[in-house]
Amino acid sequence: MASKAKSSKGADEKTIKVTLIKSVYGQLSSIRNSVKGLGLRRIGHSVVVADTPSNRGMINAASHMLRVESALGGETHQHGAKG
Repeated sequence: MASKAKSSKGADEKTIKVTLIKSVYGQLSSIRNSVKGLGLRRIGHSVVVADTPSNRGMINAASHMLRVESALGGETHQHGAKG
């Protein structure tokens, strides 16, 4: 049997808040799947996800449709959206 490593959620684990600001309608299926993989369902919906390479890859794939913020309420990075 393979043993599973326990993940410890300490204070050093970084998280990011991701908000969907544009519709996924008309986007490539890979981009729609990235948005779905992040747990976003509708425009204006926000989720807090762990800052991991896999989540960063999904964010980069759909960066033109997302608003990315530090989960601590710090700086905001908005990609590809005006206003």
